[in-house]
Amino acid sequence: MAGKSGHRPAPSGPPLLDGSTVFFVLLALGAGLAVFLLQGADAFHTALTDGLGLLLLILPIVVTAVLVGAYVQAMVPRAVMERWLGGSSGLRGLFLATAAGSLTPGGPFAAFPLVLALYRSGAAIPVCVTYLTSWSVLGINRALVWELPLLGTEFTLTRLLVSLPLPLIAGLLTRLLMRHLARSTR
Repeated sequence: MAGKSGHRPAPSGPPLLDGSTVFFVLLALGAGLAVFLLQGADAFHTALTDGLGLLLLILPIVVTAVLVGAYVQAMVPRAVMERWLGGSSGLRGLFLATAAGSLTPGGPFAAFPLVLALYRSGAAIPVCVTYLTSWSVLGINRALVWELPLLGTEFTLTRLLVSLPLPLIAGLLTRLLMRHLARSTR
């Protein structure tokens, strides 16, 4: 809700250091120590430099995706998001998620922040599963840039056609699983 000044209150997100962050920090420190002890300082320095280079390569993508996700959360009212992609959106929500996922370019650094924003804005879990499944198996951008030139038209079209129902199946199965879990916890 917007206050008198017209600003939305900052959403409370997960803590900066949650369990998975601590786990991966400790894993990185342990792996770095193992490389240093087993392979020496040169190998450690090379791995550190390569890792920082990769970080610099993906950082703009992650920052951009997170900003787009935050803008989506700020621009789309929760009621609208819930109507189109929420738990009662039915097949319409799954079809929209399939289309959006197939059209989302980029790797996981772009797709996961976007689906997190959709989820936090009111999209249902089955819709988010459908989106991610569509992004991973139907990615039109990857099909045009990689598959079509390397594997040809027949292969690409065949793979896309047989993969087309998979996001919907994943969304419907997620819906069934969630209903089953909800019934069993009552």
